[in-house]
Amino acid sequence: MNLVKWEPKRSLTRSFFDDFFNVMEIPSRRSLLDDGMWVPAVDLIDKKDKLMAKVELPGVEKKDVKLSLNDSTLTIQGEMKKDEETEKENYYYRERAYGNYSRTISLPTEIDKENIKAKFKNGILEITMPKKPEVQPKEITIEAE
Repeated sequence: MNLVKWEPKRSLTRSFFDDFFNVMEIPSRRSLLDDGMWVPAVDLIDKKDKLMAKVELPGVEKKDVKLSLNDSTLTIQGEMKKDEETEKENYYYRERAYGNYSRTISLPTEIDKENIKAKFKNGILEITMPKKPEVQPKEITIEAE
């Protein structure tokens, strides 16, 4: 019989599901790197009349990034080029990832495709995507009687 640590806040349904189907937790960005895959971290922020995506691309050059918007999905892809290596160097650690990367994000609302802007500075890609006017929130004034 195996002993299992009691976690009072963990729901019984979730525990049963995890145990029954042997579901693993979603891997962290670090473990994805360990597997040889590189996935840029993304923040997607709702700013009332626009969406803003901030993408971490350390060590990537602007010319090596491609953006595309198809219906309601934003795709960021490109290549992280490997530094030239010298055979005489001895590495204590080799953790940086290289190669092609791709990240596709489902957007929660319709975007005005004609007015998207992107800036790239200090390894951060910032994409500003205005919402279509018909999906932007509209404030309604309540009149007094």
